[in-house]
Amino acid sequence: MSNHNEISSFIWNVCDDVLRGLFKQHEYGDLILPFVVLRRLDCVLEGKKDEIIKVHREYKDKFDDTSKIIHSKLNLKFSNYSEYDLRRLKNEPNKLSDNFYDYLSSFSTNVQDIIQNFGLQKHIDKLESNNKLYILVEKFTDINLHPSNVDNHVMGNIFEELLRKFSEMSNETSGEHYTPRDVVKLLVSLVFSPDRDKLSNPNKIISVYDPCCGTGGMLTIGKDWIHENINKGVDVNLFGQELNPQTYSICKSDFLITDEEPDNIKLGSTLTNDQHSDGNRKFDYMITNPPFGVSWKSEQKQILNESTEYGGRFSVGTPRVSDGSLLFLQHMISKMETQGSRIGVVFNGSPLFTGDSGSGESEIRKWIIENDWLECIVSLPDQLFFNTGISTYIWIVTNNKRPNRKGKVQLIDGSSFFKTMKKSLGSKRKYVDDIQREEILQTYEKFEENEYSKIFDNDFFGYTKVTIEQPQVENGQVVRDKKGNPKPDSSLRDYERVPKSEDIEQYFSREVEPHLPNSWIDFDKSKEGYEINFTKYFYKYKPLRSSEDITRDLLELDKESENLLNQIMN
Repeated sequence: MSNHNEISSFIWNVCDDVLRGLFKQHEYGDLILPFVVLRRLDCVLEGKKDEIIKVHREYKDKFDDTSKIIHSKLNLKFSNYSEYDLRRLKNEPNKLSDNFYDYLSSFSTNVQDIIQNFGLQKHIDKLESNNKLYILVEKFTDINLHPSNVDNHVMGNIFEELLRKFSEMSNETSGEHYTPRDVVKLLVSLVFSPDRDKLSNPNKIISVYDPCCGTGGMLTIGKDWIHENINKGVDVNLFGQELNPQTYSICKSDFLITDEEPDNIKLGSTLTNDQHSDGNRKFDYMITNPPFGVSWKSEQKQILNESTEYGGRFSVGTPRVSDGSLLFLQHMISKMETQGSRIGVVFNGSPLFTGDSGSGESEIRKWIIENDWLECIVSLPDQLFFNTGISTYIWIVTNNKRPNRKGKVQLIDGSSFFKTMKKSLGSKRKYVDDIQREEILQTYEKFEENEYSKIFDNDFFGYTKVTIEQPQVENGQVVRDKKGNPKPDSSLRDYERVPKSEDIEQYFSREVEPHLPNSWIDFDKSKEGYEINFTKYFYKYKPLRSSEDITRDLLELDKESENLLNQIMN
């Protein structure tokens, strides 16, 4: 078996054969995912297992930890010096539980971190006491997960498929740990393609970072895209951080097996425990899909504390507690290199327009746009994601715009660029194929206005919310204060949004004063705001159907109903 669907089906059947009735469905992933990783690690080490044991025996009395010597002598990134692996454990079924613990504890330190975060040990005794441990071990030795048989791309698909199914079974947000690959390929093409000349240097070394890296798929796809489409010689160093221990362990184990640096993947909350903050670390490229509409209430105190620090990541403002998406963008902006970085992030619609003038969201948008960092936003088709059918958007943010893009924001309507899937996967019913991805990329690169592309000055998205006051009137007379000024009537108070491109007083004279001749603007209450009303800019008017057409259709339906009734009666 080397096919993604075959292996996924095999592993899924193991759940039914071994775990059903003994474990609750939401616990399946706690066992299956680490066993997949253990089997893959075993397959990688299989050809050198005896050599590892030999080197360990030679040096175990001289060193408490022989792993560094083993790795140096045998050119390995990880090891296991136990006499056992999953296949050899079957040889002593009566000592299986003890030997299994010996096997787990004999992995090198970098794998121990992975195993501990899986939390596998708590289930082993239950499996053994119910005579299921041997069966589970035996099942997994029937599949070959060596990278030569199952490459990293296929392995990534397997993990994603398993995660999706386990998430659905446990009523978690299905797919929250990864992004569909068609979306990732579009995002990375938009991030990297403008730097083709820069990345064509054969000695180029770059860093790519994902603060919500999940299983690491976005990072590895980004690296593959650069090598396949720009330059195979670019040295791409990948960095990430992940909150979920299981997906962190999957990502780190995948990095261990490949030529990546596993220590570049960190565990913990990016927002309150940035593990890449040493030396004020910056990155050349940043790509991510932060969770949609997830509350940051549990981290509110720390984030608000940082928002009061001058120059802190969140000092310009914080979004509402119910959705922390923009916090991740603020975090990434804090990690932009002074000579230029590019950021690609997937958002839902909320960061575009949520929050009135003066709100945290509006202040963040204002900060990004007035600094001329927002380069492009692409609207995507709905029903692209496994866990939600909502519309989503790719934001491209950079502090190194090309001269022709300075002071401008490009909006691309990519909502119609999709194909329908033959079989739905969760909420995913659509996908963006290679041709459509290239069409969107070309629309972006040409930087011209057309049916799908609009280009606006930065100021276009800004407005001033002004307060319109009208006087209190009692017994037909205007009520005045001690200075003789009219007192405002709060029940008559109204507001106007004046585009930044317009003079406020001229707007008032033209749009308000003719209708409310006694009104005035309270300038002390004016607030600037920014929003991006994507749908409005690409709105296409569809004329209403005529009454004659509607009447004709109703009559036709009436005839069909009458004919159907006659058939039933006869």
